[in-house]
Amino acid sequence: MSDIEGELARVRGAFDKPTLRLLDRKWAPFVLAVFKSSFSRDQQSIQADRLHAQVDTYMDELRAVGVDVPGFGGRALCLQWMNDQWLYRATAENGEEQYSLTSHALEAKSLVDSMSKDRALISESRLATILSTVRKWATEANPDREVRIRRLEEEIAEKTSERERLNAGGEIVAASDDRMIDGYANLIDLIAQLPSDFKRVEESVEAMHRRIISDFREEERPIGEVLDEYLAKTDTLMSGTAEGRAFGGAFTLLRDDALMLDLKNDLEAILEHPFAAGLTPGEQREFRGTVLVLSQGLDRVLNRRRRANATLREHIENHDVVKDRELEKLLRQIGKGLATWMQTAGPRSAVPVKLMPDPPAVKHLRERFYDPKSDTPPPPLDDVSGDAPAPLSLADIRKQGGPLLDDMRQAVLDAFTVGGAVTVGGAFNHLEEGLRRPVEILGLLDMAREIGVLDQITDTESFQAIRPDDTRRTFTVPRITLNEDDTASLVDLKDRTS
Repeated sequence: MSDIEGELARVRGAFDKPTLRLLDRKWAPFVLAVFKSSFSRDQQSIQADRLHAQVDTYMDELRAVGVDVPGFGGRALCLQWMNDQWLYRATAENGEEQYSLTSHALEAKSLVDSMSKDRALISESRLATILSTVRKWATEANPDREVRIRRLEEEIAEKTSERERLNAGGEIVAASDDRMIDGYANLIDLIAQLPSDFKRVEESVEAMHRRIISDFREEERPIGEVLDEYLAKTDTLMSGTAEGRAFGGAFTLLRDDALMLDLKNDLEAILEHPFAAGLTPGEQREFRGTVLVLSQGLDRVLNRRRRANATLREHIENHDVVKDRELEKLLRQIGKGLATWMQTAGPRSAVPVKLMPDPPAVKHLRERFYDPKSDTPPPPLDDVSGDAPAPLSLADIRKQGGPLLDDMRQAVLDAFTVGGAVTVGGAFNHLEEGLRRPVEILGLLDMAREIGVLDQITDTESFQAIRPDDTRRTFTVPRITLNEDDTASLVDLKDRTS
């Protein structure tokens, strides 16, 4: 194979990756604009239905200003982007499905951001970073003891000379705005790569998880041997991939609280320089949030690894070793086929499965035969009307009802105008038995309230009530007296209610 053929094959392989496929599509500007508008450092995951609605809203806004947009809905576009490996959908701890950008989408977004900024990447800060990094790793790679000692002595002499100059009162010259802007641009370019780096590690852990589960389904060796091997794999899950090994090397630095505190203080010191006045509040917030980006990325990777370990252990340890081997083999084949089918199946694809066996090959099967007894009518009901109790009279029913207000009002008026009654209780105690029920006392008190004679009562008296079953009961009731004005009010009350 010639050099050009090899280069062509490598370039084609690069264009087949999701990152360049995203940038090479017709709707690439629209897709990246949606990603940049929806996701950010503070919003790395979005609930699925919410993102569908946001995409629909973005398309409506663009159509309103005459911009050409895809002809699909938000949900269909998100599913398509997920199949293109630009979006990742997972179930959160609260049970809701959420979307997040994949490492490919983050790389494409970072590339577009870098190309849209009007600045030169070749600068003193960038070259100094490269030289310093090369020198550091060259020292680490060189096993020559004398070379290492010489370089350390050079660094010590340089630092000692600078310290003596400062101790002697030497001038401290602050960096110029142009120099600080150059260094800030270099740092921003490096920091922008962090989200995609962390996401790549997450995806690597997830891919390792799926590969182990797939291998376990296809395993034909004894169960005990399988368990030992795969439990060992879960313990070394992070060292099984290049991304995981790289992350493991950075893990110690990311977990150093003192180092993270120094980084935070250094970021604040940079923002205190006068050049930071030219930065927008959003740029200052993102620069200050570098420590948060590191800690959140570390936590996401560790959570993904912890979930993968828990899933693998539960899947392996709960495997029933005593179940029938033939059934176990069949279930493995079904699981393997399902995993293969899910790689190309859509979200609502279905496979027809018979839940019940086919019916027997019998045209007609009689379920019951004729029974003459079923045509016999039920026996007639017995006539028990002679045992029914005597019906209640109207008078008996009225005894069990509420107060007889009209009869009681007239009886009280007669008692005060003709009978010479002094109090309502005295009048009540001389009424006929039908009007001396306990419930009639409530009717009397209600009428007294309506004519306003209950407000000035300070004494009580006894009411001798007679129940419908002729038993007697004494009630202590406020002592009510009626004068001529009160009886007139009682007459007026009767006229209003009649």
